[in-house]
Amino acid sequence: MLNLIQNEWMKIFRRPGTYVMIGLLILMISVAGAFIKYQESGGIVPDNQEWKRGLQLQNESYKKQLEELGDSAPRDLKDHYQKEIAINEYRIEHDLSPNEDYSIWGFVTDSSQTIEFVGLFTIIIAAGIVASEFNWGTIKLLLIRPIKRGKILAAKYITVILFGLLILFILFAYSSLLGAILFGTPESAAPYLNYYNGQITEQPMLVHLVIVYCLKSINMIMLATMAFMISAAFRNSSLAIGLSLFLMFMGGQVTRLISMKYEWAKYILFANTDLLQYFEGTPMVEGMTLGFSVIMLIVYFFLFQGIAFYVFKKRDVAA
Repeated sequence: MLNLIQNEWMKIFRRPGTYVMIGLLILMISVAGAFIKYQESGGIVPDNQEWKRGLQLQNESYKKQLEELGDSAPRDLKDHYQKEIAINEYRIEHDLSPNEDYSIWGFVTDSSQTIEFVGLFTIIIAAGIVASEFNWGTIKLLLIRPIKRGKILAAKYITVILFGLLILFILFAYSSLLGAILFGTPESAAPYLNYYNGQITEQPMLVHLVIVYCLKSINMIMLATMAFMISAAFRNSSLAIGLSLFLMFMGGQVTRLISMKYEWAKYILFANTDLLQYFEGTPMVEGMTLGFSVIMLIVYFFLFQGIAFYVFKKRDVAA
């Protein structure tokens, strides 16, 4: 298996396009860092000694708005206000000022928005890793070996996931390095205040960012798995790339529109790929839980893999 993975890895890095994708990612992060730096978006935060009073006034305003809206308050807005009130009260109680300078942690957080591009690059690799073998006719050279088809396909999929994780690591490492150079590191990093199930917990910023990057990569992994399945089943990389990218950018929005009217929207893949909604937002459909989304992701994952492996094993490649 290791030899097969190594072989697939070498194929990926023989392509000039692989280095172009990595270069584009580094360029995007560099441009974003330069823009933030020279637009003075990361300037010094005024030392406001009355921050506690300011948070108290903010909470009073939130509570007043909740009372005025009553039961008619949208669920998202109500949850947002409750979260902000809880965090503000925790800051006041534990003397944690919100006055923080923009630093490496802020830049790494902002850079997480480019994880979608990591997903795009991974989808391109996933869509072509099987289909290209059929297009070039090299699939016959693979299948004449005394190796089971399932093992060959598994090696290809593992290579896709390893590639995605590598690009994700490059994003995190480079944004951390660039953020430290451009914005510096805080003398004493303030903890991230995590709000979950009405409770506030403190997390070190590094731990929080690693969790955020991991959770945001789930959508990338699921779409790459779907692109891999289409590539294996239909031998068409263009279809795999086109459909996967369309769903990547539109799937969540369409699912959200459906969820406004139909509860069954919670069974759609894109209602469950964003696990951050349970920690930093509101579930797309009321009643959804973290456990439910994890189960749905597992079901879709095995469905995609089942189709890919079944069709690949049964396909006739003699012609």
